[in-house]
Amino acid sequence: MNAESSSLVRRARIHAALGDPARLAIVDALTLGDASPGEIAHTLDMPTNLVAHHVKVLADAGLVVRGRSEADRRRTYLRLRPESLAALATPRLAGVGRVVFVCTHNSARSQLAAALWKQRAHGEVASAGTKPATRVHPRAVAVAHRHRLDLDPTGTAHVTDVVRRDDLVIAVCDSAHEELTGPIRPRLHWSVPDPVRVDTDEAFEAAYADLADRVDRLVPAILPRGSR
Repeated sequence: MNAESSSLVRRARIHAALGDPARLAIVDALTLGDASPGEIAHTLDMPTNLVAHHVKVLADAGLVVRGRSEADRRRTYLRLRPESLAALATPRLAGVGRVVFVCTHNSARSQLAAALWKQRAHGEVASAGTKPATRVHPRAVAVAHRHRLDLDPTGTAHVTDVVRRDDLVIAVCDSAHEELTGPIRPRLHWSVPDPVRVDTDEAFEAAYADLADRVDRLVPAILPRGSR
Protein backbone atom coordinates (compact mmCIF):
# COMPACT_ATOMS: atom_id res chain seq x y z
CA MET A 1 0.00 0.00 0.00
CA ASN A 2 1.46 3.38 -1.04
CA ALA A 3 1.48 6.48 1.17
CA GLU A 4 -1.54 8.05 -0.55
CA SER A 5 -3.66 4.90 -0.14
CA SER A 6 -2.58 4.59 3.50
CA SER A 7 -3.64 8.18 4.15
CA LEU A 8 -7.03 7.56 2.55
CA VAL A 9 -7.59 4.48 4.71
CA ARG A 10 -6.70 6.42 7.86
CA ARG A 11 -8.97 9.33 6.92
CA ALA A 12 -11.83 6.95 6.12
CA ARG A 13 -11.39 5.30 9.51
CA ILE A 14 -11.59 8.70 11.24
CA HIS A 15 -14.71 9.66 9.28
CA ALA A 16 -16.31 6.33 10.20
CA ALA A 17 -15.49 6.88 13.89
CA LEU A 18 -17.07 10.33 13.75
CA GLY A 19 -20.18 9.05 11.95
CA ASP A 20 -21.98 8.35 15.22
CA PRO A 21 -23.58 11.40 16.95
CA ALA A 22 -22.50 10.20 20.40
CA ARG A 23 -18.86 9.87 19.33
CA LEU A 24 -18.95 13.29 17.69
CA ALA A 25 -20.32 14.72 20.95
CA ILE A 26 -17.40 13.16 22.84
CA VAL A 27 -14.93 14.70 20.39
CA ASP A 28 -16.61 18.10 20.77
CA ALA A 29 -16.33 17.79 24.55
CA LEU A 30 -12.58 17.07 24.28
CA THR A 31 -11.70 19.69 21.68
CA LEU A 32 -10.63 22.38 24.17
CA GLY A 33 -9.85 20.34 27.28
CA ASP A 34 -9.23 16.87 28.71
CA ALA A 35 -11.78 14.87 30.72
CA SER A 36 -12.20 11.54 32.47
CA PRO A 37 -14.69 9.00 31.08
CA GLY A 38 -16.89 9.66 34.11
CA GLU A 39 -16.87 13.39 33.44
CA ILE A 40 -17.80 12.73 29.80
CA ALA A 41 -20.66 10.47 30.91
CA HIS A 42 -21.95 13.18 33.29
CA THR A 43 -21.61 16.01 30.75
CA LEU A 44 -23.34 14.09 27.96
CA ASP A 45 -25.82 12.24 30.21
CA MET A 46 -24.63 8.94 28.75
CA PRO A 47 -24.23 5.53 30.44
CA THR A 48 -20.60 4.81 31.37
CA ASN A 49 -20.55 1.48 29.49
CA LEU A 50 -21.68 3.27 26.32
CA VAL A 51 -18.99 5.93 26.83
CA ALA A 52 -16.39 3.16 27.17
CA HIS A 53 -17.53 1.60 23.88
CA HIS A 54 -17.42 4.89 21.97
CA VAL A 55 -14.05 5.87 23.47
CA LYS A 56 -12.58 2.56 22.29
CA VAL A 57 -13.77 3.25 18.75
CA LEU A 58 -12.30 6.77 18.86
CA ALA A 59 -9.01 5.50 20.32
CA ASP A 60 -8.75 2.73 17.71
CA ALA A 61 -9.17 5.41 15.02
CA GLY A 62 -6.35 7.46 16.55
CA LEU A 63 -8.60 10.32 17.62
CA VAL A 64 -8.29 9.95 21.39
CA VAL A 65 -5.51 8.83 23.74
CA ARG A 66 -5.74 7.86 27.41
CA GLY A 67 -3.41 9.04 30.18
CA ARG A 68 -3.16 8.49 33.95
CA SER A 69 -3.71 11.37 36.34
CA GLU A 70 -0.51 12.54 37.99
CA ALA A 71 -2.52 13.23 41.15
CA ASP A 72 -4.78 10.16 41.43
CA ARG A 73 -3.23 7.28 39.50
CA ARG A 74 -6.56 5.43 39.53
CA ARG A 75 -8.10 8.11 37.34
CA THR A 76 -7.77 8.19 33.55
CA TYR A 77 -8.09 11.28 31.39
CA LEU A 78 -9.00 11.31 27.72
CA ARG A 79 -7.13 13.62 25.39
CA LEU A 80 -7.95 14.55 21.82
CA ARG A 81 -5.28 14.21 19.11
CA PRO A 82 -5.91 17.47 17.21
CA GLU A 83 -3.64 16.50 14.32
CA SER A 84 -6.25 13.88 13.42
CA LEU A 85 -8.96 16.54 13.28
CA ALA A 86 -7.43 19.27 11.14
CA ALA A 87 -10.73 19.72 9.32
CA LEU A 88 -12.83 20.02 12.46
CA ALA A 89 -13.71 23.60 13.35
CA THR A 90 -12.92 24.73 16.88
CA PRO A 91 -16.07 25.43 18.92
CA ARG A 92 -16.32 29.04 19.99
CA LEU A 93 -16.59 30.20 23.61
CA ALA A 94 -18.87 33.20 24.00
CA GLY A 95 -18.70 35.91 26.64
CA VAL A 96 -15.07 35.39 27.67
CA GLY A 97 -13.32 38.36 29.24
CA ARG A 98 -10.15 37.57 31.16
CA VAL A 99 -8.41 34.20 31.01
CA VAL A 100 -6.87 32.82 34.23
CA PHE A 101 -4.52 29.82 34.15
CA VAL A 102 -4.25 27.81 37.38
CA CYS A 103 -1.88 25.10 38.60
CA THR A 104 -0.78 23.99 42.07
CA HIS A 105 2.23 26.21 42.81
CA ASN A 106 1.82 28.91 40.12
CA SER A 107 5.52 28.44 39.46
CA ALA A 108 5.70 26.88 35.98
CA ARG A 109 2.77 25.72 33.85
CA SER A 110 0.24 28.43 34.74
CA GLN A 111 2.91 31.12 34.42
CA LEU A 112 4.02 29.89 30.99
CA ALA A 113 0.41 29.57 29.81
CA ALA A 114 -0.40 33.13 30.87
CA ALA A 115 2.73 34.48 29.20
CA LEU A 116 1.87 32.58 26.01
CA TRP A 117 -1.66 33.97 26.05
CA LYS A 118 -0.32 37.49 26.45
CA GLN A 119 2.04 36.94 23.51
CA ARG A 120 -0.40 35.17 21.16
CA ALA A 121 -3.77 36.72 22.03
CA HIS A 122 -2.76 40.12 23.49
CA GLY A 123 -5.75 39.76 25.80
CA GLU A 124 -6.25 40.24 29.53
CA VAL A 125 -4.76 37.30 31.39
CA ALA A 126 -3.62 36.20 34.86
CA SER A 127 -2.28 33.11 36.58
CA ALA A 128 -2.62 31.65 40.07
CA GLY A 129 -2.01 28.59 42.21
CA THR A 130 -3.90 26.55 44.79
CA LYS A 131 -0.71 26.41 46.92
CA PRO A 132 1.46 29.14 45.41
CA ALA A 133 5.23 29.04 45.71
CA THR A 134 7.25 32.11 46.68
CA ARG A 135 8.74 32.47 43.20
CA VAL A 136 8.57 31.13 39.66
CA HIS A 137 10.74 28.07 39.00
CA PRO A 138 14.12 29.11 37.50
CA ARG A 139 13.75 26.67 34.60
CA ALA A 140 10.36 28.20 33.75
CA VAL A 141 11.99 31.63 33.73
CA ALA A 142 14.71 30.29 31.43
CA VAL A 143 12.18 28.76 29.02
CA ALA A 144 10.22 32.02 28.94
CA HIS A 145 13.42 33.94 28.16
CA ARG A 146 14.33 31.55 25.33
CA HIS A 147 10.91 32.01 23.74
CA ARG A 148 10.69 35.77 24.35
CA LEU A 149 7.82 35.53 26.82
CA ASP A 150 7.06 38.25 29.36
CA LEU A 151 7.19 36.52 32.75
CA ASP A 152 7.65 38.02 36.24
CA PRO A 153 9.85 35.61 38.29
CA THR A 154 8.35 36.84 41.59
CA GLY A 155 4.71 37.16 40.54
CA THR A 156 2.95 34.19 42.15
CA ALA A 157 -0.54 34.40 43.67
CA HIS A 158 -3.34 32.36 45.24
CA VAL A 159 -6.50 31.62 43.26
CA THR A 160 -8.76 33.33 45.81
CA ASP A 161 -6.81 36.57 45.39
CA VAL A 162 -6.96 36.50 41.59
CA VAL A 163 -10.06 34.81 40.16
CA ARG A 164 -13.14 36.91 39.42
CA ARG A 165 -16.66 35.68 38.73
CA ASP A 166 -16.54 36.24 34.95
CA ASP A 167 -13.04 34.80 34.36
CA LEU A 168 -12.42 31.84 32.10
CA VAL A 169 -10.48 29.61 34.52
CA ILE A 170 -8.27 26.95 32.94
CA ALA A 171 -6.59 24.32 35.13
CA VAL A 172 -3.30 23.35 33.51
CA CYS A 173 -2.57 20.52 35.93
CA ASP A 174 -4.50 17.51 37.19
CA SER A 175 -4.19 18.44 40.88
CA ALA A 176 -5.75 21.90 40.44
CA HIS A 177 -8.53 20.46 38.29
CA GLU A 178 -9.40 17.85 40.90
CA GLU A 179 -8.99 20.18 43.89
CA LEU A 180 -11.04 23.15 42.67
CA THR A 181 -14.59 21.89 43.18
CA GLY A 182 -16.05 24.85 45.10
CA PRO A 183 -17.03 28.34 43.93
CA ILE A 184 -13.79 28.62 41.92
CA ARG A 185 -14.09 25.86 39.36
CA PRO A 186 -12.11 25.49 36.13
CA ARG A 187 -14.15 25.68 32.95
CA LEU A 188 -11.39 23.95 30.99
CA HIS A 189 -8.75 21.41 32.00
CA TRP A 190 -5.41 20.87 30.28
CA SER A 191 -3.64 17.76 31.55
CA VAL A 192 -0.09 19.06 31.09
CA PRO A 193 2.60 16.91 32.78
CA ASP A 194 4.42 18.70 35.62
CA PRO A 195 7.95 19.58 34.41
CA VAL A 196 9.10 20.20 37.99
CA ARG A 197 8.75 16.48 38.75
CA VAL A 198 11.47 15.73 36.16
CA ASP A 199 13.27 19.07 36.59
CA THR A 200 15.18 19.11 33.31
CA ASP A 201 15.33 21.70 30.54
CA GLU A 202 13.78 19.12 28.21
CA ALA A 203 10.77 18.65 30.50
CA PHE A 204 10.16 22.39 30.68
CA GLU A 205 10.51 22.72 26.90
CA ALA A 206 7.97 19.89 26.49
CA ALA A 207 5.56 21.68 28.82
CA TYR A 208 6.06 24.91 26.87
CA ALA A 209 5.36 23.14 23.55
CA ASP A 210 2.24 21.47 24.95
CA LEU A 211 0.91 24.75 26.32
CA ALA A 212 1.75 26.67 23.14
CA ASP A 213 -0.22 24.17 21.06
CA ARG A 214 -3.22 24.40 23.38
CA VAL A 215 -3.13 28.21 23.50
CA ASP A 216 -3.01 28.34 19.70
CA ARG A 217 -6.12 26.13 19.58
CA LEU A 218 -7.95 28.24 22.15
CA VAL A 219 -7.25 31.67 20.65
CA PRO A 220 -9.56 31.29 17.62
CA ALA A 221 -12.29 29.91 19.88
CA ILE A 222 -12.37 33.16 21.86
CA LEU A 223 -11.12 36.04 19.73
CA PRO A 224 -13.22 37.38 16.84
CA ARG A 225 -11.91 36.66 13.36
CA GLY A 226 -9.51 39.33 12.16
CA SER A 227 -8.62 40.53 15.67
CA ARG A 228 -5.48 38.42 16.07
